Amino acid sequence: MTGENFETYDFLINDEDEAMLLLYVREGEPENASLELNLQERSAVLHRNTTDEISLSDIPEDVLDSLQDADKILVCELSIEADEKDTRIIHAYEAEITD
Repeated sequence: MTGENFETYDFLINDEDEAMLLLYVREGEPENASLELNLQERSAVLHRNTTDEISLSDIPEDVLDSLQDADKILVCELSIEADEKDTRIIHAYEAEITD
């Protein structure tokens, strides 16, 4: 992830086939987060709280496979730093997966 586009996001999958979503920190606190999955469109909407949602498109097939088998996803919101090595996690939370 590069800090040039703050709407950038990425998915990671660990050895246990669990997906994690990485994105840059947003205004406001996450609260009762959920991820609304659309398998046909290969997309999802992350509802961070009652007023903030993030559209995610072109989700890779391996990530969709992982999400399809999961109840929740770990979301990490990263700080925006001039030097990537200074990036840190600001918010880490689970979002319930719905479809």
